[in-house]
Amino acid sequence: MSTIVRAKLVVVGDSCSGKSAITQVFHSDGAHYPKNYSMTVGVELVVKSVVVPETTDSVELYIYDSSGKEVFAEQVQRDWDHPSLLMAVYDCTSDSSFNSCSKWIERVRTQKPEMNVPGVLVANKVDLTDRRVVSPKSGELLAQQLGLEYFEVSAKDSKNVEAPFQHLANEFYKLYKERVEFTSSLVI
Repeated sequence: MSTIVRAKLVVVGDSCSGKSAITQVFHSDGAHYPKNYSMTVGVELVVKSVVVPETTDSVELYIYDSSGKEVFAEQVQRDWDHPSLLMAVYDCTSDSSFNSCSKWIERVRTQKPEMNVPGVLVANKVDLTDRRVVSPKSGELLAQQLGLEYFEVSAKDSKNVEAPFQHLANEFYKLYKERVEFTSSLVI
């Protein structure tokens, strides 16, 4: 019998970092890349199941693609209530996008300060090699400092987009299994 576990994934970062593009490419299995930019207002929700390797189980990700505009900050933070997972996205061609990642991550973590929310730091737009200003080493270092895993993707080329989502689903599933085992050990 298969188990479906549900997780709330909050996707944050500055506007124009490519959060919506990554989310849409992942959700459509690479079939849809948004060619025209349209700013996310508030939060857009998409749902997708991710199969856990070597099991018949899956994690159903409720992906909250959040606006990166400060004007919506208060509104989107209400939608972040009780996050299970965190994805911070930056544009590797923008220092300011990279520099604000810590702020976004802190905002999400304050929603659930009693728990360590598993997360990833994602460098997007790695296809723009000539315009890149944030090195992979800088991204890896920041991820390490923030206790996150680091991924590089290109939503435009559908390159490596699934990897951070798969990682997060696997991490959440491990936590779920630990809780089930702990609860089972309490039963007399």
